Amino acid sequence: MNTESAKLELPAWLNVVAVFDTETTGLNLKESRIVTAALHLVDAAGNVLDGGKDWLINPGIPIPAEASRVHNVYDKDVVNAQESKDGVLEIVSAIQDYFSRGIPVVAYNAPYDFTILYYEALRHGLNPVEFGFVIDPLVIDKTIDKYRKGKRTLESVAERYKVSLENAHTAKDDAVAAGQVGFAMLRYFLAQDKPVVPFPSSLQQLHEMQTKWADEIEESYSAWRKQDRPDYVPSFGWPIKKL
Repeated sequence: MNTESAKLELPAWLNVVAVFDTETTGLNLKESRIVTAALHLVDAAGNVLDGGKDWLINPGIPIPAEASRVHNVYDKDVVNAQESKDGVLEIVSAIQDYFSRGIPVVAYNAPYDFTILYYEALRHGLNPVEFGFVIDPLVIDKTIDKYRKGKRTLESVAERYKVSLENAHTAKDDAVAAGQVGFAMLRYFLAQDKPVVPFPSSLQQLHEMQTKWADEIEESYSAWRKQDRPDYVPSFGWPIKKL
């Protein structure tokens, strides 16, 4: 990575972002429940600003052992935690407030968090989030540095962009790291003399570009999977999967 890119000044529309992450009961986007969540503001220098919030939620179902081993939250930890409906309502409302103020929300692998949040809202009879602008560093990384070898987990990409992530799979730490990675990645993108795609001129354009890139990534992955699984069905949709 070009270390000089870290000194680049980003456009004014990227001065501040909200960062969002959840830890849940599993990987099923329709059925998994939120256990912890974090939503914070981060500035372009990577500083966490005042006004954020963290949630510990009783999902209303047992937390599978395999999920607890990942995020270290167990049934005993949520016995007296916030009820699921109240927590989901607060999360949706807080995200909606940032969108209404024109603040983009960063989420690494956005369809995971936002699809689960969408179905959680429906489960509780709540209105889902009406989207503003989303920034997904995973989609951006897979596009601007397409042929880089290695994993694309948040931990791996944080190491690539020299971002500290000491407590992976903790909602706040993952959310903040995703924001810091996003800023570092966009500076790297901006620094390229011959980028694979032009740098966006607005949040609207960045959002639209990611929607297109996400479909292209899924199409490529689907073609690869169909080599040994001809019946593989691609799952399109960003920042919410169409299930």
